[in-house]
Amino acid sequence: MRSVAGKCVVITGAGSGIGRALAQHLAARGARLALSDVDLAGLAETVASLGTAEVHSDPLDVRDRAAMARYATSVAEQFGGVDVLINNAGVALTGSVLDLSYADLEWVLDIDFWGVVNGTKEFLPHLIASGDGHLVNISSLFGLLAVPGQSAYNAAKFAVRGFTESLRQELLVGRVPVQVSCVHPGGIKTAIARNARVAEGEDQAALADYFDRKLAKTSAERAAEIIVAGMLAGKPRILVGADAKALDLLVRLLGSRYQAIVAAATRNRVPQRRIGASR
Repeated sequence: MRSVAGKCVVITGAGSGIGRALAQHLAARGARLALSDVDLAGLAETVASLGTAEVHSDPLDVRDRAAMARYATSVAEQFGGVDVLINNAGVALTGSVLDLSYADLEWVLDIDFWGVVNGTKEFLPHLIASGDGHLVNISSLFGLLAVPGQSAYNAAKFAVRGFTESLRQELLVGRVPVQVSCVHPGGIKTAIARNARVAEGEDQAALADYFDRKLAKTSAERAAEIIVAGMLAGKPRILVGADAKALDLLVRLLGSRYQAIVAAATRNRVPQRRIGASR
């Protein structure tokens, strides 16, 4: 796929952040868009920003497998097929393993991992039928290395990476005409930290402020440009931001030794509280 002009592109989590920036960037390139989100107000704002682009928007909870199946069928019928799926919907959660509730752990894994699986499974037959499809799954920098306080998010994003890379190999073995890309954004200027859940006792405002001031270095618009360029170049792995590139290299060079470095940096810089303090 060398161009998205006239192609049907499906984007989950399109109500804000990277999802909205992707919709705007792809609309400017002439794509036809199927957008979804649980945030209906945010989704309406995204649609309003797209001008005259051909776009359909629908409420969708990516955790709901039956709803995803109905959505995939509906989009394919509306557009006469599906060319690109971008599994972008995601949430964040901060807290130590001791302090996180099972409900919060399941919330992150259900959206960030199973949402990707649900979308992939239901849309993949349509991508294959297009004869020139592309699947883009959004993982994270935290799908390349682990950090303290992000066990659930790390688990989900590492799982997305493993799932996506395995699927890509299956399609290569079968000579199936679908390209697959796994995206690893670093710190992106979105509302994900402000909308994140935290374990009891964590200072959510301080953590979000730290992320926004110290870690979010790349704009959502720039992230969208990099993702689309990588997709059109057929890249299996797309790193977004200098931080993602630098830390990916760190892990490659040091192996598991990177963990002590990250732990020390986290201890000295990130707002901390005693592990298990809520018990």
